[in-house]
Amino acid sequence: MKKSKLQKKEGEKRENNDVLPEKLVKLEEQLRRALADYDNFSKRVEGKRGEWEEMAAARVIDKLLDVYDDLCRAEKHLKDHGLTMAVNQFWAALESEGTAKIKTDGEDFNPETMDCVQVVEGGENKVTETITCGYRLKGKVIRPAKVKVGKGIAKREG
Repeated sequence: MKKSKLQKKEGEKRENNDVLPEKLVKLEEQLRRALADYDNFSKRVEGKRGEWEEMAAARVIDKLLDVYDDLCRAEKHLKDHGLTMAVNQFWAALESEGTAKIKTDGEDFNPETMDCVQVVEGGENKVTETITCGYRLKGKVIRPAKVKVGKGIAKREG
């Protein structure tokens, strides 16, 4: 016996009804993955944007630190009250952006935050003089300090 057209269509509908739930599950899984990928992508872009902003800020602050250092040198020589006020205000602005000086004088030499420009008599591995101040921006070194480091005093045999 041949199946009527109506019976064939009903058979096809049953087969489609059996396949549809599987297709739906696959599509839902693809959608979940696509949404997760998009969420991860958004987080990566946001993280990168933060890094780019920090790098741009570090470049600008580094240029301003050259000016600040020159103003500090001028202040030492001129001893002008107005200049001292301007230097203090300039530093306050840099500090409000997260800039901090790296402590050096009398400290142990730290190659992560300091560059040794000369080894001199003095306490072993101690900074004896700061040639150029070093700075951090939000905890990251943007300019290492240039320092003189003691080589230690050799014991004399008598």
